[in-house]
Amino acid sequence: MFDFSAQKSRSILFRNIRDFFDSRGYLEVFTPTLSDTLIPEPTIQNFKTDFINEFVGGKELYLIPSPEIFMKTLLANGSGSIYEISQCFRNSEQLGDVHNPEFTMLEYYTVDFDEEDSIALTEELIRETALPGTPKHVLPPFIRMSVNEAMKRYAGVDLEKCQNPALLREKAERLGLYVPEHEAWDDTFNRIFINFVETNLPTDHPVVLTDYPYQIDCLAKRRKGTPYRQRWEMYIAGCEVANCYAEETDKETTRLYYEKEYQRLVSERADTGLPIPDISTTFPELDIPPSSGVAIGLDRLLMVMLGKKEIAPLLLFPLSDMM
Repeated sequence: MFDFSAQKSRSILFRNIRDFFDSRGYLEVFTPTLSDTLIPEPTIQNFKTDFINEFVGGKELYLIPSPEIFMKTLLANGSGSIYEISQCFRNSEQLGDVHNPEFTMLEYYTVDFDEEDSIALTEELIRETALPGTPKHVLPPFIRMSVNEAMKRYAGVDLEKCQNPALLREKAERLGLYVPEHEAWDDTFNRIFINFVETNLPTDHPVVLTDYPYQIDCLAKRRKGTPYRQRWEMYIAGCEVANCYAEETDKETTRLYYEKEYQRLVSERADTGLPIPDISTTFPELDIPPSSGVAIGLDRLLMVMLGKKEIAPLLLFPLSDMM
């Protein structure tokens, strides 16, 4: 049965979001859902299709996992601060309480902001766009702690003393976790984080975890003189709803990241038959201005604002209904 009241709430939330950014001078953009290149992300499986045309020939295309590649191109070409509400696609997603292979994302980039500025902006966003009846635990103020503070508090692991993979492995095994031989540092970190941190975060207000370990590769700037990146993630009622980077602007750092992730992607998928997306040769050369980008899963945000426990009833045609 269709829940049209949830669709009305979705419409109101999206209208509130547009009003919020429009009133602050952001430009709403509308980028493609299909792309001929993607940013290499080995942990994300992609949907592939083929463009067929008898006059210009065919081309392999991919459904976007996020609009990042297009939005950063716009930033580099002088768009100023921008936002987009878009449909995104990730293959091999779970069909669970908070997952659907097609989902709605809000992504916004603010020029001359860093990730700290984006925390304050996101607090304003949640406060000003909240639906009537939104539970108190969904609303600001945010509870802020670093990832290392959370790891020490909930797992008894001080990351600064466990920068060596063997030391972190030892900590994980003492916690009763099985760690495969030669596992990478970031994979061991994720084992501990998922089992001991995510499940124990406060639920009385949104939680923002700052300063993610630099070993978790991404296009967020590294905080100078520390083993951390300028990145945060937001959890509401134990569910990850948003993430943010202070965007990397150094071309050489971006190029090296790009090459490393693409080699990893090719290596991991070489004999699997899974899509290996083409990557853009121009993306690492973009002159991206100092800025901060935030991505929010809007299906999840709507879920927590309505006090629900799963997103499927809020979607008109969830994939789980087609299976």
